[in-house]
Amino acid sequence: MNKKSMILRTPLIVRFCHWCMVCLFILTALSGLSLFFPSIKLFGLFLGTPQLVRELHPILGCVVFILLMFMFLKLAHHNIPNKDDLLWIKNFKHVILGKERGIPIGKYNVGQKFLFWCIMGLIFVLFVTGIIMWRRYFADNFSIPIIRIAIFFHSLAAIGLILLAIGHAYMAIWVKGSIKGMITGYVSRAWACKNHSSWYQEEMEKIYQEELKLKAELKTEQATKPE
Repeated sequence: MNKKSMILRTPLIVRFCHWCMVCLFILTALSGLSLFFPSIKLFGLFLGTPQLVRELHPILGCVVFILLMFMFLKLAHHNIPNKDDLLWIKNFKHVILGKERGIPIGKYNVGQKFLFWCIMGLIFVLFVTGIIMWRRYFADNFSIPIIRIAIFFHSLAAIGLILLAIGHAYMAIWVKGSIKGMITGYVSRAWACKNHSSWYQEEMEKIYQEELKLKAELKTEQATKPE
């Protein structure tokens, strides 16, 4: 891979966090489904006995929450809505058809921003309700009606998050180059220009300024070099 023709889209620490979170989320989702639907308890057997699954599920959920909060701190400022998002919405049909060239799109488009905030909202609901339901440590501090309400909203949020995760995976496969970009961290300039034109222009301006700075430093170094 020639990095000179590529643009860094996702730093290593974010990629590492993302893939760890994906693996743990799959374990958490499957173990949660096995607890909620006893008829599919086979989903949880990879973690051990049903008793062990019940012990590990909330711990895994807490780790997923922590990883997502880290990603929130790293990515939230890129996902704040702006006026350019209105143009994306108005031209949604062209975007779906792959004709988004010319539409100003930042590092993340409206669909990605919506997904980001939904995921963060749902994981917060899952964390709070999960704490209330955690029998070993916290459930005794809450009344039965509160715990039942927590179970209800925990289940709804879990189903919602699983569906969003499936949609996110589908979109990553649909937009060619997205998965490779999340693995290596780099995307081609052509990909960036087509899918995220505003972000591409910002990155190219940074590259141009860095090149000017390097040329200026080299020129200064040559000027001060003794004969």
